[in-house]
Amino acid sequence: MTSIDPNSTAPHSAAGRGISEQEYAERRTRLGEKLREQGIDALFVPPSSDLEYLTGLERDIPSFGNVHYAHGWVTGALLAPDREPVYVLPRMYVAFHLWGREIGEVVTVSERDDGQAVFRKAVGSLGSLDRVAIGSRTWGEAVLELGSAAPSAELVNGSPLVNELRRVKSERELELMTHACSIADRAMAATEGKVEPGVTMVDLHEEVEHQLRALGSRLPSFPTHIFSYGLHRHDSQEASGLEPIAEGEPVMFDFGAVWQGYCSDFGRTVVAGEPHPEYERCHAITLAAQEAGRAASVPGALASQVNAACRGPIEEAGLGETFRHRMGHGIGVDIHEQPFISEEVAIPLEAGMTFTDEPSILWDDTLGVRIEDIVVCAEGGGRYLNEHSRQPVINR
Repeated sequence: MTSIDPNSTAPHSAAGRGISEQEYAERRTRLGEKLREQGIDALFVPPSSDLEYLTGLERDIPSFGNVHYAHGWVTGALLAPDREPVYVLPRMYVAFHLWGREIGEVVTVSERDDGQAVFRKAVGSLGSLDRVAIGSRTWGEAVLELGSAAPSAELVNGSPLVNELRRVKSERELELMTHACSIADRAMAATEGKVEPGVTMVDLHEEVEHQLRALGSRLPSFPTHIFSYGLHRHDSQEASGLEPIAEGEPVMFDFGAVWQGYCSDFGRTVVAGEPHPEYERCHAITLAAQEAGRAASVPGALASQVNAACRGPIEEAGLGETFRHRMGHGIGVDIHEQPFISEEVAIPLEAGMTFTDEPSILWDDTLGVRIEDIVVCAEGGGRYLNEHSRQPVINR
């Protein structure tokens, strides 16, 4: 399969990507500073969220199988302080992904080329290399060839360095993420009225994904998940998703949009008919937990402390064992980014960090409820990027 879209907006243009060339250049300048601090001569980044963040070279939409080209392992960019990226790309990538767009220095590897020799020459153009960083999801073959091309260099993981750049969002990034959140908000508003006894989780899944695409999302930011918990168990990702849901079943939504490379992650619970007697109390507890997490999301607070604040109302209600995961995770050009808002993370938050606030109650044989929004760390408490109502929705 070849990715062919000659009419798409150029991934490097400000109009197409939403991020200006100046901001990409500033990111690479900051990367160069980090590389120098760590004594790293160059970074190799394969097609990934890191490469898109640093250069604007858009990732492909993922597929179940592997889309590959001859010499596909070479695909990526070499970045070094004080110079522009050197892209190493298979000929078919250049032909069918770039469509003649100028992205800077490109080393093209054709089908009949000696891919190893061309790659070594590209690496050698950076000069003497003593320490080389590699994106954490680089093909194993590329890692081996990097070791061969720079035999005296120490190879290290470069993704943590890029993650440090990505954690605090610029004003433009927050604008793009807010729009991604608004798509999720509107998809929920268009779907929640369809939750009623007899509908299936697959029906609701299809409606959500239709709405996301119609509202401009490039694709779901992760596999859409619609499910119930408690007296009934139905799941859009399993065979039970084809079964009609029952009266009083709480339907939990977990989905997100992608807008110009940035993700949203969203959740609500809607009850199909008369709810369990404990439902409204549990919804109120979950809402209090979310608000506690938001209020604690101030600069300097440790991620573990914010997680504990979110858990507090649920634990105080005697339902601590039903909150089975963390408060949330970082989010941006990936759906899950470091730092996680979790008990094991002692990283202090900074203003402009974005993460999910997603408490839930999963009460065996009783009910389930979850609420999820994106929060921006700020003085005085986090700020929600979502605007959809957090009040209980019960379709009686």
